Amino acid sequence: MQVKPWDNEKVLQKFQELKFNRYIERFHLRENVSNHTTESSKVNIEIEEEPEKYQEKLIEQIKQNQKMYFYIQTQEDAESIIHKKIKKIWIWQENKVYSYETIENLQHILQDKNIKKISYHISESYILFKERGITLQGIYLDEKVAAYLLNPTSGKYEITDIAEQYLGDNLEDYMESQQKEEHNAQLTLFTQEEEKEQEEANKKKYAFIVNSIAKLESVLTSKIEEVEEKDLLQNIETPLIAVLAQMQYNGMYVDKQELTEFGNQLKEGLEKLTKEIYNLAGEEFNIKSTQQLGQILFEKLNLTTSKKRKTGYATDVDALEKIRNEHPIVEKILEYRSLTKLNSTYVEGLIPYIHPKTGRIHSYFHQTVTATGRISSSDPNLQNIPTRIEFGKRLRKVFKPKEGYIYIDADYSQIELRVLAHMSQDAHMLKAFREGEDIHAQAASKVLGIPIKEVTKEQRSRAKAVNFGIVYGISDYGLSEQIGTSVKEAKQYIAQYLKKYAGIKKYMDNVVAEAKEKGYVETIFHRKRYIPELQSSNYMVRQFGTRAAMNMPIQGTAADIMKIAMQSVQQQLQEQQIDAKLVLQVHDELILEAKIEQKEEAKQILKNCMENAIELTVPLEVEVSEASNWYEAK
Repeated sequence: MQVKPWDNEKVLQKFQELKFNRYIERFHLRENVSNHTTESSKVNIEIEEEPEKYQEKLIEQIKQNQKMYFYIQTQEDAESIIHKKIKKIWIWQENKVYSYETIENLQHILQDKNIKKISYHISESYILFKERGITLQGIYLDEKVAAYLLNPTSGKYEITDIAEQYLGDNLEDYMESQQKEEHNAQLTLFTQEEEKEQEEANKKKYAFIVNSIAKLESVLTSKIEEVEEKDLLQNIETPLIAVLAQMQYNGMYVDKQELTEFGNQLKEGLEKLTKEIYNLAGEEFNIKSTQQLGQILFEKLNLTTSKKRKTGYATDVDALEKIRNEHPIVEKILEYRSLTKLNSTYVEGLIPYIHPKTGRIHSYFHQTVTATGRISSSDPNLQNIPTRIEFGKRLRKVFKPKEGYIYIDADYSQIELRVLAHMSQDAHMLKAFREGEDIHAQAASKVLGIPIKEVTKEQRSRAKAVNFGIVYGISDYGLSEQIGTSVKEAKQYIAQYLKKYAGIKKYMDNVVAEAKEKGYVETIFHRKRYIPELQSSNYMVRQFGTRAAMNMPIQGTAADIMKIAMQSVQQQLQEQQIDAKLVLQVHDELILEAKIEQKEEAKQILKNCMENAIELTVPLEVEVSEASNWYEAK
């Protein structure tokens, strides 16, 4: 029964396989395995030390092979749109690695659409090339995007992670083995030598990366074909790379002075609210302190509270929403919080993102973040500007087109419900969309058993909550909270709804059953999301899996449709030489910045491309408007 020491080498191999990197460090496994050899240390990379000599020959080889494997090494630069600039371009060709600081000599190759470009995180490279006057053409494979499609919930899409997962090549092991070979592990005290050593290390690091990019091509494309995502990658995701990069490059102009004035109005609003809250409370206190707020609300004003916790009373948004109607102070506190967040996140938070040269905000648009395939935005997140309160909506006024131009806004009408109608083939839903009926009024009419003309505003509102809730796999508790009824009533409402809309019930049951059997769900375009949660022993985790299974094919298909539309819009604008460009995408909405003289042509392109992105069994409808700022775009 004596515990024997573990086999360090085997443990290291297993931990590397499972990506337990933190434990490898914690147990010093690399140090404890003497002269351990892994596949990574066997990686053999030949670096051309005098690349300039072979530049013409390299260009000729790339032209012959019609493929270019490259990786951009960057350094910080405040003047760039993404605060980086190209330091070197690393190129792999016929088992050799070359690096160049002057990229202008490669311009004709980079702009040749017949030469396939294979790299990693190409959207960033696209912008960096664009700033050097080069428009990258022939994008064939972005390995970050491919890895994301293969596992959209992993979140580990660094090139070194991908190399380790699909090739078994580990950068740290490779660097370590190189040091041992050169007997160069000892650090010197001389700064020049340290710099030289750092340069050598960088050379090996970037050579390893571009070598991995070349080796990964066949592995990733083969796996993409196995899971039937080749069309999705080639026809939707890959063409989208340049569209999103161009959209970031375009940016949105922000009136900085107006934004500052808006911030001052917010501060005035906060001061006024603070006084009102003090008056309602009968004393001054720190509104931001949950402890003091809890004492005011639940001890002094005796409002209804959930059980007191060790840390004090619950004063989060959910807790306050439940007692909203008990005292006017609650409404004021919720408003105070909204304005505080608005000011810190979207006024003071936006100012640093205004580029000093362009006067625009160049938000990142990501295609490898969400599990459903939706595009997300960051630095800053323009998709998340709150619109439920008027102050939030007003913030959009500071986003304007340049002089002589206008915003054209196009919004899909109920796209997710239309996708649900197509996928479920529910007779009532199909009829509503084909005949132009109000889908929410129809739902209320069917569930309540009353003529559609007699449906009240409140009844329609409830039906709307159910319609959209069904798409997200809403629970009876969730619906009761949303429409302000008992859980029992909400449960009955959902049951009645699914009884009347039998096609939706059948579709939802089938999609969950299929997910349990296959382990994944997919969109019309075969975008997959793996749902291991459905096999969990934990009820709550299984419920999450069920909701994800019901929602993903609908939301993911809607996201795919939007991506197809975006590419089509950009292509049509270019082909018809319309002076207009995409500047923003927010879920079901697209915004163009168009020259006023060509606005009608731009509107027509936007509407046609969005409505004809795909043919469903129900029509896609798009509402188009024009505006002199984002706020007025409806």
